[in-house]
Amino acid sequence: MAQCCPHRSVPLKSIEVELEVRDHVATVVSTLNYKNKEDKPLEAVFVFPLPGDAAVCHFSAKIGQTQIVAEVKEKQEAREEYDDALSSGQQAFLLEESDQSPDIFSLSVGSLPPGESASIRLEYVTELAVQADDGLRFCLPAVLNPRYQPQGSEGAGVQVTSVPASLVPYSLSFSARVSSPRPISKVESNCSLDPLQYLNTDQTQATVKLAAGHKFDRDVELLIYYKDAHQPTAVVEAGQASAEPGSLMGDPVVMVSLYPEFPQSVMSSMASCGEFVFLMDRSGSMSNTRIRSAKDTLLLLLKSLPMGCYFNIYSFGSRYEHIFPKSVEYSQQTMEEALKTVEQMQANLGGTEILQPLKHIYSQPCIPSQPRQLFVFTDGEVGNTKEVIDLVKKNSGSHRCFSFGIGEGASSALINGMAKEGGGHAQFITGTDRMQAKVMQSLRFALQLVVVDISVTWDLPKEVSVTVLSPPITALFQGQRSLIYAQLTGQSSEAAEGCVTVKYSLAGHPSENQLHFSLRPAEDTGLTVHRLGARTLIRSLEMDERESRGQQDGGVKEKVVKLSVQSGVSSSFTAFIAVNKDNSEVIQGPLVRRNIPTPLGRSMRGPPPPPPGKSPGPALTICFSKKKSLKPNLKTAAPEQPPRDPLLHLVSLQGASGCWLLDPALATALGKTNEEVETSKPEKANSEVWATILALLWLHAFKMDAKDEWELLAMKAASWLRAQNALCVTECVDAGNVLLGCSVRKEALGL
Repeated sequence: MAQCCPHRSVPLKSIEVELEVRDHVATVVSTLNYKNKEDKPLEAVFVFPLPGDAAVCHFSAKIGQTQIVAEVKEKQEAREEYDDALSSGQQAFLLEESDQSPDIFSLSVGSLPPGESASIRLEYVTELAVQADDGLRFCLPAVLNPRYQPQGSEGAGVQVTSVPASLVPYSLSFSARVSSPRPISKVESNCSLDPLQYLNTDQTQATVKLAAGHKFDRDVELLIYYKDAHQPTAVVEAGQASAEPGSLMGDPVVMVSLYPEFPQSVMSSMASCGEFVFLMDRSGSMSNTRIRSAKDTLLLLLKSLPMGCYFNIYSFGSRYEHIFPKSVEYSQQTMEEALKTVEQMQANLGGTEILQPLKHIYSQPCIPSQPRQLFVFTDGEVGNTKEVIDLVKKNSGSHRCFSFGIGEGASSALINGMAKEGGGHAQFITGTDRMQAKVMQSLRFALQLVVVDISVTWDLPKEVSVTVLSPPITALFQGQRSLIYAQLTGQSSEAAEGCVTVKYSLAGHPSENQLHFSLRPAEDTGLTVHRLGARTLIRSLEMDERESRGQQDGGVKEKVVKLSVQSGVSSSFTAFIAVNKDNSEVIQGPLVRRNIPTPLGRSMRGPPPPPPGKSPGPALTICFSKKKSLKPNLKTAAPEQPPRDPLLHLVSLQGASGCWLLDPALATALGKTNEEVETSKPEKANSEVWATILALLWLHAFKMDAKDEWELLAMKAASWLRAQNALCVTECVDAGNVLLGCSVRKEALGL
């Protein structure tokens, strides 16, 4: 291989990304343009992030007029072929998934002679996740932070070269085309976009572009909103004519998207029990606004928990801590004790060692009739992603896992993988997003009654049989999409129909959702559905392979390699390899290796930019195999606290039972004097009832824009009020409206 050399000129000049979104499936084509401006032949190595659930399905290189399309081969075989080509003076290109995490890829461009240009084309398909507000989220990861490799962990990992965003030496252009059977209502982004251009009058097709000059300080996130988003759909895609009938690529494949809708009567009843375990990242990279936001979120969570449940809070870095030795019953006393500890938390625990606290949590016995719900908050910079996900899966029978990826560069493989295997829900919190609203949405899901006995049945013409490619559905949440991929074998007539039924039980009521669909293949989807189906099956088999290691079944890896080669979709056991066989000139001299840097996220403080006229110093190169923490242990003096947000101030005064006390602190939070609040109280009203009604009125009158954040604790307050059978509630509401200068109706408060 090439000799490594300090960072000088970088041969990668630009990246062009074209995104095509059809309904909720995205096809991404990235073109990476290289030019060797040095006087020696180069090998360029670029380690970069991709979405963790992407199916990489095409890789090719163009040199001059020669186009070379890569093949998928077993990983070791591909690496040897690459090395052999380079040592015999040929050009070669290698693309492989990291062994540690499926959201990191390494691209090696070998033997680029002086003055030569090469253009690399990389294509992948992925599904877009449904957000709490029904938007579909696409994320183009641009930021790759160093991943913390825990003490004593195996594997050397990948070498990441990172520089501050301002020093990224290549440009990015990004354009998207969106089409759907339903009108597109809007497209939003965390980056500057040129205006949305509709391509037809019914607004079902549109294009959008990233404004010029992207700074690389963040991932590119698009949120796409359709009218009537929650429509169940089924897309049947014809098999590949050249593949053998009966194989995955030769048969038709169907993708079914279901949105279960639960009866309103069941939805209004929240679970009033549970063991809630919060696991908070306090590694160095969580400093400043991230840890502040996390603490505010814990305040809202603790105030929203139901009386009678159990809870505990863990925090972790290179080591971990917990507030209570084991989960405790939720009461005024335990809530206050927890909040006192939360207020002292700082991001000062070093690296991101998440495996040990998880093992400790899972080793605690479950509390009878209190289902365990785990909430994990992390910036996701870990090197042992697969180990963590495997541990969650192993314990999936005893808990649900809700995960939150915080900040730029959070690992999508880790965050999505934990929620998927833990039967919960994943959320990503980037840029200026308020963490609180997204977390409270997940708490609503956690308090939803658990759906059990989920089964899927197919009704198809008798000559057609079905092979399901997706793992069994383990969790259903109101309004959230469930995807199923299945292979359909056998001939059917053009007019034939199929039907898929999902049955489940909710609060003891058996329910079902049904979808009838035509077996006629859709036009123009190419092989997208086949590739997504193959990727789903590959990921399940890879997990089986990790579980069966050391046992006799050595056949799983062979199955994955065979499926990966057949479908042209990469896996952890395969790689894409292309060798330029036409290149008759042997490239002379030793190759110089250039590591192409990726941008660091904003929390990872890199060196300041060089003064004008000075060239940038060496890139910050971080090896995953380091055994010590990559994060500084920030033991600085506590920064001055910013003034408290008025909403959080009011929330912090609520008691565990849901009521507020009538005291000067409440008056201040409401923007009134203590005397005004005391003298406006109706004579016969109980002071706690009066205080609680005032707090609810203030929330409804002045904080409706943040209703997602306080809705659960307001419901708790309303049910406390109903339980008091208090006199003169109407009188209190009227007097409170006068005092606060608002006009909220009693019914709006849930009274």
